[in-house]
Amino acid sequence: MKLSDRALLVQLNISTWSANKLDKEISAETTAYKGAVSGSGRYHKSLLPMCEQLDDIKKKASLIRTKFYENTLPWGVKGIQILPTNNYLAFMTEFRKEKAEYESLVNRFVPDYPQLVADAQNMLGAAYKPDDYPDVHDIADKFRMELGVMPVPNDDFRVNIADEELGRIQEEVEARVKQASTGAMQEVWQRLYDKVVHMADRLSKLDEPKARFHEAVLDNITDLCELLPRLNVMDDPNLEAMRQEVEGKLSGLSKDSVVMSPTFRQTKIDEANDIAAKMAAFMGGLN
Repeated sequence: MKLSDRALLVQLNISTWSANKLDKEISAETTAYKGAVSGSGRYHKSLLPMCEQLDDIKKKASLIRTKFYENTLPWGVKGIQILPTNNYLAFMTEFRKEKAEYESLVNRFVPDYPQLVADAQNMLGAAYKPDDYPDVHDIADKFRMELGVMPVPNDDFRVNIADEELGRIQEEVEARVKQASTGAMQEVWQRLYDKVVHMADRLSKLDEPKARFHEAVLDNITDLCELLPRLNVMDDPNLEAMRQEVEGKLSGLSKDSVVMSPTFRQTKIDEANDIAAKMAAFMGGLN
């Protein structure tokens, strides 16, 4: 089965007003005052200092980007990712929810913008410059979020192209799809491998003085095992078998079980290292 039957291409575009600006005047004044060479320092100022509303918008945008890349695979062109059709419904449901929350945060920020600018004038003092700020009527346009969805290209060209040129284009498309398919599967293997190796490493350091262990190390394994069947775009049986082994041996562990029992912890370290070694052998064959 072709990749075009198993996946879509998606591109996420998020624009958020940073509210940060380089102040060339203060930069020049500071470097001169310190006796430094002109251009050796830069002063970036926050246009809305301590603005929790804008911070919340930025955090939400960052979270959405993170989830986008967690749920997709590389296509090979910057900004464009592969979304397996098996993961389409789950991803789009979550994306629509997160986008609605993002827009809600923006809708709360925009009406308060004039007052936030007035507050910033008091906080910035002489560093405040009215021209640094977007007009109140334009501020909403600084926040945008769009998800483009496109089919994976195949060799079906319904245009009038010379046979020689058509053949060249078809070869390029086929090579791109083949390269993307291989790269996507390497990415999935690498994600699982990295989580297993990281878990083994963190567990092995628990005996060190002042060692700290975050439960997220365990949760990340569990979450990835749940997601991987939807990312296995080529239905790789070896990957699924390895995922099941990770799920059976390393998923669903509690922090107390690995922290309080050195014997149990060592068992899990050994199992993780054994799984990582097996995965490394498979991954070598993917290159």
